[in-house]
Amino acid sequence: MSDYKLTQYSHGAGCGCKISPKVLDTILQQGSETIHFPNLIVGNESRDDAAAFDLNDGTLLLSTTDFFMPIVDDPVDFGRIASVNAISDIYAMGGQPLLAIAILGWPVNTLPAEVANQVIEGSRQACREAGIPLAGGHSIDSPEPIFGLAVSGRVKKAHLKQNGGATAGCLLYLTKPLGVGILSTAQKKGLVQAGHAAMARDNMVQLNSIGADLGALEGVKAMTDVTGFGLAGHLIEMCEASDLSAELNFDQIPFLDLPVLEDYLAQKCVPGGTHRNLDSYGHKLFDMNERERLLLADPQTSGGLLVAVHPDAQTQFEAITLERGLTLKPIGKLIAEKNLRIYVNS
Repeated sequence: MSDYKLTQYSHGAGCGCKISPKVLDTILQQGSETIHFPNLIVGNESRDDAAAFDLNDGTLLLSTTDFFMPIVDDPVDFGRIASVNAISDIYAMGGQPLLAIAILGWPVNTLPAEVANQVIEGSRQACREAGIPLAGGHSIDSPEPIFGLAVSGRVKKAHLKQNGGATAGCLLYLTKPLGVGILSTAQKKGLVQAGHAAMARDNMVQLNSIGADLGALEGVKAMTDVTGFGLAGHLIEMCEASDLSAELNFDQIPFLDLPVLEDYLAQKCVPGGTHRNLDSYGHKLFDMNERERLLLADPQTSGGLLVAVHPDAQTQFEAITLERGLTLKPIGKLIAEKNLRIYVNS
């Protein structure tokens, strides 16, 4: 383990560094002239996880990129987490990753190159686990450490999953528990207990490779991964892309350890990204208590897949996920569009 604590060299952490949804809307506004590319099946209009380009052979090329500042102190773990997080975008589209290219920003006068080498080694570990090469990359001298990947993948056109296309009545599932943002903030403040930090790390390094299996299921109507906008933000994107609202059962939502998270919230371990998220989409949420709002807007890094499943496919879906070691139950359902996007049953 490195003697350097990487989280002390950055102002943000993990996907909590993401620009808020409200600011992103301004950045991504289209100009008056939009060029149409017929083979571009998925671009950035629907805020999907990856772009999809039709290769005219029944398959689509998937392309994505993701990078951020350190969310953990250990450089190997940072490289692993950042890489798993980036690869997840391909799985969230129902695809298989093919190769990755590294993106590295490094404060060369502050942190030794040997520490950056450990970050790259962590990335190699994650890529090996995903069965893909880390095939190259690009680096710059930057004020803060930054790492991530550009990932290419492939999916059969018939198996493509997007964050839209769901129907009312679809059951909602989440493949990883929530709470990483709160724990990483506690770590940055020097308050986290070692066991809690390890719990967050172990959650973040888990590949979402089950997404490739779920892509083949016709009953999976929509899928996305939960990252910096929190469960609420990414569910809102799914609802808006499908012209629906959602009803969540709070007691069914998985958390890493709810009493532990509540204890850190009481110690003011709330990520800045949580407040940016709520400022962007809080008006789309049903009136709920502050605890629920902070937990549902908690920015996740390398979070799980949020999956909308047609009720007729529930048994098949739960059987397949159980085979992969996941015991999942619905956390809610999609409903006809109402005044707000998310309603919560406490």
